[in-house]
Amino acid sequence: MTLLGRAAVAMWWDMAPDRRAEFEDWHSHEHFPERMSIPGFLRGSRWSAADGSEGFFVIYELDAYETLTSEYYLARLNDPTPWSKKMMPHHRNMVRSQCRVIASHGGGVASVMVTLRLSPQPGREDALSAYLRDALVALPSRPGVTGAHLLQTDTPKSGVTTEQRIRGGADAAADWIVLVSGYSDEALRQVLLSELQPTALEAAGASAGPSSSVFRLAFSMTCDDVTSTRSP
Repeated sequence: MTLLGRAAVAMWWDMAPDRRAEFEDWHSHEHFPERMSIPGFLRGSRWSAADGSEGFFVIYELDAYETLTSEYYLARLNDPTPWSKKMMPHHRNMVRSQCRVIASHGGGVASVMVTLRLSPQPGREDALSAYLRDALVALPSRPGVTGAHLLQTDTPKSGVTTEQRIRGGADAAADWIVLVSGYSDEALRQVLLSELQPTALEAAGASAGPSSSVFRLAFSMTCDDVTSTRSP
Protein backbone atom coordinates (compact mmCIF):
# COMPACT_ATOMS: atom_id res chain seq x y z
CA MET A 1 0.00 0.00 0.00
CA THR A 2 1.26 3.48 -0.85
CA LEU A 3 0.54 6.05 1.82
CA LEU A 4 -1.87 8.73 0.69
CA GLY A 5 -0.68 12.30 1.15
CA ARG A 6 2.44 13.73 2.75
CA ALA A 7 1.64 13.50 6.47
CA ALA A 8 0.22 11.01 8.94
CA VAL A 9 -0.83 10.38 12.51
CA ALA A 10 0.60 7.05 13.70
CA MET A 11 -0.64 5.63 17.02
CA TRP A 12 -0.10 2.58 19.18
CA TRP A 13 -2.04 1.64 22.31
CA ASP A 14 -3.37 -1.30 24.33
CA MET A 15 -7.02 -2.06 24.99
CA ALA A 16 -8.18 -4.42 27.74
CA PRO A 17 -10.11 -7.49 26.46
CA ASP A 18 -13.28 -6.54 28.33
CA ARG A 19 -13.37 -3.19 26.48
CA ARG A 20 -12.43 -4.47 23.05
CA ALA A 21 -15.88 -5.15 21.58
CA GLU A 22 -17.22 -1.71 22.45
CA PHE A 23 -13.97 -0.09 21.35
CA GLU A 24 -14.14 -1.69 17.92
CA ASP A 25 -17.81 -0.70 17.56
CA TRP A 26 -17.10 2.92 18.52
CA HIS A 27 -13.91 3.16 16.49
CA SER A 28 -15.45 1.72 13.32
CA HIS A 29 -18.90 3.32 13.40
CA GLU A 30 -18.33 6.70 15.03
CA HIS A 31 -14.68 7.63 15.38
CA PHE A 32 -13.38 6.71 11.92
CA PRO A 33 -16.30 8.39 10.11
CA GLU A 34 -15.78 11.48 12.26
CA ARG A 35 -12.07 11.63 11.45
CA MET A 36 -12.58 10.90 7.75
CA SER A 37 -15.03 13.80 7.61
CA ILE A 38 -12.25 16.26 8.51
CA PRO A 39 -10.85 18.04 5.42
CA GLY A 40 -7.42 16.66 4.60
CA PHE A 41 -7.98 13.20 6.16
CA LEU A 42 -7.67 10.71 3.31
CA ARG A 43 -7.61 7.23 4.89
CA GLY A 44 -7.66 5.61 8.30
CA SER A 45 -6.61 2.04 9.09
CA ARG A 46 -6.83 0.04 12.32
CA TRP A 47 -4.56 -2.92 12.86
CA SER A 48 -4.67 -5.44 15.73
CA ALA A 49 -1.71 -7.32 17.18
CA ALA A 50 -0.98 -10.43 15.09
CA ASP A 51 -0.20 -12.47 18.20
CA GLY A 52 -3.65 -11.84 19.67
CA SER A 53 -2.40 -9.55 22.44
CA GLU A 54 -3.99 -6.24 23.46
CA GLY A 55 -2.08 -3.93 21.10
CA PHE A 56 -3.49 -1.82 18.28
CA PHE A 57 -1.85 0.29 15.60
CA VAL A 58 -3.83 3.05 13.89
CA ILE A 59 -2.69 5.35 11.10
CA TYR A 60 -4.43 8.34 9.57
CA GLU A 61 -3.06 9.41 6.19
CA LEU A 62 -3.30 13.15 5.54
CA ASP A 63 -3.00 15.27 2.44
CA ALA A 64 -0.51 17.72 3.98
CA TYR A 65 1.35 18.44 7.20
CA GLU A 66 -0.76 21.54 7.74
CA THR A 67 -3.83 19.35 8.28
CA LEU A 68 -2.42 18.53 11.73
CA THR A 69 -3.07 22.10 12.87
CA SER A 70 -6.20 22.83 10.87
CA GLU A 71 -9.14 24.41 12.66
CA TYR A 72 -11.31 21.41 11.73
CA TYR A 73 -8.98 18.82 13.28
CA LEU A 74 -8.28 20.83 16.42
CA ALA A 75 -12.02 21.39 16.87
CA ARG A 76 -12.61 17.64 16.96
CA LEU A 77 -9.67 17.01 19.30
CA ASN A 78 -11.00 19.60 21.73
CA ASP A 79 -14.69 18.65 21.55
CA PRO A 80 -14.92 14.85 21.71
CA THR A 81 -18.31 13.15 21.54
CA PRO A 82 -19.82 11.56 24.67
CA TRP A 83 -18.90 8.10 23.35
CA SER A 84 -15.33 9.26 22.71
CA LYS A 85 -15.10 10.64 26.24
CA LYS A 86 -16.16 7.23 27.51
CA MET A 87 -13.61 5.31 25.44
CA MET A 88 -10.54 7.59 25.60
CA PRO A 89 -9.53 6.66 29.19
CA HIS A 90 -9.19 3.03 28.10
CA HIS A 91 -6.42 3.78 25.56
CA ARG A 92 -3.47 2.48 27.58
CA ASN A 93 0.24 3.07 26.88
CA MET A 94 -0.60 5.54 24.12
CA VAL A 95 2.12 6.48 21.64
CA ARG A 96 0.89 9.14 19.20
CA SER A 97 3.16 10.57 16.52
CA GLN A 98 2.28 13.37 14.13
CA CYS A 99 4.52 12.75 11.16
CA ARG A 100 5.84 13.83 7.83
CA VAL A 101 5.97 11.08 5.19
CA ILE A 102 9.59 10.91 4.05
CA ALA A 103 9.35 7.95 1.67
CA SER A 104 6.53 5.67 0.51
CA HIS A 105 6.80 2.73 -1.89
CA GLY A 106 4.36 0.08 -3.07
CA GLY A 107 0.64 -0.16 -3.78
CA GLY A 108 -2.63 -1.75 -2.78
CA VAL A 109 -4.09 -2.44 0.67
CA ALA A 110 -2.22 -5.07 2.69
CA SER A 111 -3.37 -7.54 5.34
CA VAL A 112 -0.26 -7.52 7.55
CA MET A 113 1.90 -4.65 8.80
CA VAL A 114 5.23 -4.48 10.59
CA THR A 115 5.81 -1.27 12.54
CA LEU A 116 9.30 -0.30 13.68
CA ARG A 117 9.99 2.64 16.00
CA LEU A 118 13.57 3.84 16.16
CA SER A 119 15.81 6.87 16.63
CA PRO A 120 19.07 7.93 14.94
CA GLN A 121 22.33 8.15 16.82
CA PRO A 122 23.36 11.80 17.34
CA GLY A 123 25.09 13.05 14.20
CA ARG A 124 24.16 9.99 12.13
CA GLU A 125 20.75 11.10 10.92
CA ASP A 126 21.81 11.39 7.27
CA ALA A 127 23.50 7.98 7.26
CA LEU A 128 20.48 6.24 8.76
CA SER A 129 18.07 8.01 6.42
CA ALA A 130 20.12 6.96 3.40
CA TYR A 131 20.26 3.35 4.58
CA LEU A 132 16.52 3.17 5.18
CA ARG A 133 15.64 4.85 1.91
CA ASP A 134 17.81 2.39 -0.04
CA ALA A 135 16.42 -0.60 1.85
CA LEU A 136 12.76 0.36 1.66
CA VAL A 137 12.62 1.13 -2.06
CA ALA A 138 13.43 -2.50 -2.93
CA LEU A 139 11.14 -4.24 -0.44
CA PRO A 140 7.73 -4.02 -2.20
CA SER A 141 8.99 -6.14 -5.12
CA ARG A 142 9.63 -9.14 -2.82
CA PRO A 143 7.12 -12.01 -2.58
CA GLY A 144 4.81 -11.40 0.36
CA VAL A 145 5.62 -7.67 0.65
CA THR A 146 3.53 -4.85 -0.84
CA GLY A 147 4.68 -1.56 0.73
CA ALA A 148 7.46 0.12 2.68
CA HIS A 149 7.42 3.60 4.21
CA LEU A 150 9.50 5.96 6.32
CA LEU A 151 7.89 8.59 8.57
CA GLN A 152 9.51 11.10 10.89
CA THR A 153 7.71 12.72 13.82
CA ASP A 154 7.39 16.49 13.67
CA THR A 155 5.02 17.44 16.48
CA PRO A 156 3.15 20.72 15.87
CA LYS A 157 3.06 23.27 18.68
CA SER A 158 -0.68 23.05 19.26
CA GLY A 159 -0.66 22.22 22.97
CA VAL A 160 -2.34 19.41 24.90
CA THR A 161 -5.84 18.70 23.58
CA THR A 162 -9.01 17.74 25.44
CA GLU A 163 -8.73 14.17 24.15
CA GLN A 164 -5.19 13.94 25.53
CA ARG A 165 -6.30 15.26 28.91
CA ILE A 166 -8.99 12.59 29.05
CA ARG A 167 -6.30 9.98 28.36
CA GLY A 168 -4.21 11.37 31.21
CA GLY A 169 -2.08 14.13 29.66
CA ALA A 170 0.42 14.47 26.84
CA ASP A 171 0.93 11.26 24.85
CA ALA A 172 4.28 9.63 24.25
CA ALA A 173 5.66 9.91 20.70
CA ALA A 174 7.86 7.82 18.45
CA ASP A 175 10.81 9.41 16.62
CA TRP A 176 11.35 7.71 13.26
CA ILE A 177 8.86 5.09 12.05
CA VAL A 178 9.27 2.36 9.45
CA LEU A 179 6.15 0.58 8.14
CA VAL A 180 6.35 -2.53 5.98
CA SER A 181 3.11 -4.06 4.69
CA GLY A 182 2.29 -7.27 2.88
CA TYR A 183 0.22 -10.44 2.70
CA SER A 184 2.69 -12.86 4.32
CA ASP A 185 3.59 -12.85 8.01
CA GLU A 186 6.71 -14.87 7.27
CA ALA A 187 7.92 -12.47 4.56
CA LEU A 188 7.57 -9.50 6.90
CA ARG A 189 9.28 -11.32 9.75
CA GLN A 190 12.18 -12.06 7.42
CA VAL A 191 12.51 -8.31 6.78
CA LEU A 192 12.85 -7.86 10.54
CA LEU A 193 15.64 -10.47 10.50
CA SER A 194 17.54 -8.85 7.63
CA GLU A 195 17.44 -5.16 6.64
CA LEU A 196 15.57 -4.13 9.78
CA GLN A 197 17.51 -6.35 12.17
CA PRO A 198 18.72 -4.33 15.21
CA THR A 199 22.42 -4.97 14.54
CA ALA A 200 22.10 -3.82 10.93
CA LEU A 201 20.18 -0.72 11.97
CA GLU A 202 22.74 0.21 14.63
CA ALA A 203 25.55 -0.19 12.11
CA ALA A 204 23.64 2.14 9.80
CA GLY A 205 23.26 4.80 12.49
CA ALA A 206 20.26 3.84 14.65
CA SER A 207 20.27 4.01 18.42
CA ALA A 208 19.99 0.76 20.34
CA GLY A 209 16.61 -0.68 21.24
CA PRO A 210 14.28 -0.27 18.23
CA SER A 211 10.72 -1.46 18.91
CA SER A 212 9.00 -3.69 16.34
CA SER A 213 5.54 -5.26 16.21
CA VAL A 214 3.42 -7.20 13.71
CA PHE A 215 -0.24 -6.31 13.15
CA ARG A 216 -3.16 -7.55 11.07
CA LEU A 217 -5.61 -5.26 9.30
CA ALA A 218 -8.91 -4.98 11.17
CA PHE A 219 -10.66 -2.08 9.40
CA SER A 220 -9.95 0.70 6.94
CA MET A 221 -11.96 3.69 5.72
CA THR A 222 -11.30 6.54 3.30
CA CYS A 223 -12.84 9.99 3.06
CA ASP A 224 -14.74 8.76 -0.02
CA ASP A 225 -16.34 6.00 2.05
CA VAL A 226 -17.83 8.63 4.37
CA THR A 227 -19.18 10.57 1.40
CA SER A 228 -20.74 7.48 -0.15
CA THR A 229 -22.52 6.48 3.04
CA ARG A 230 -24.25 9.84 3.06
CA SER A 231 -25.44 9.63 -0.54
CA PRO A 232 -29.06 8.64 -1.34
